[in-house]
Amino acid sequence: MARTLIVNGKPHEVAAAPDTPLLYVLRNELGLHGPKFGCGLAQCGACTVHVGDKATRSCAVPVGRIEAPVTTIEGLGTPERPHPLQAAFIAEQAAQCGYCTSGMVMTAAALLKEVARPTDAQLRAALDGNLCRCGAHLRILRAVRRAVRAAT
Repeated sequence: MARTLIVNGKPHEVAAAPDTPLLYVLRNELGLHGPKFGCGLAQCGACTVHVGDKATRSCAVPVGRIEAPVTTIEGLGTPERPHPLQAAFIAEQAAQCGYCTSGMVMTAAALLKEVARPTDAQLRAALDGNLCRCGAHLRILRAVRRAVRAAT
């Protein structure tokens, strides 16, 4: 049974079964490879996207439950006009291997929609569930702080 999902501002007909994880639909049916498969248990954050304005672990959400528009890292900004967080991550060289970067950016973007000027404690709490095995945490925090300064 096909259903329509709004992803990155565009409608897409998807044929996946309702219990298929959103991540699989994004990657396999729509060809969006920004969200990554990490743990498959919603514990690492590599698959984070926005459903509505909420940061959501797409590996653990069945596509049949999606009722709001979905935004992936590909829909946050473009190479020509990157989102301020994307630009800040580049400027701070906040990615080492880059596997976690999409999830970090999407989680931080959701936080900044709720809290324009988060404290360090709020920022650390928001990103706490996103794992980075390379140890780029300090650069990631600097990048988010840079984006906050650029927005104010």
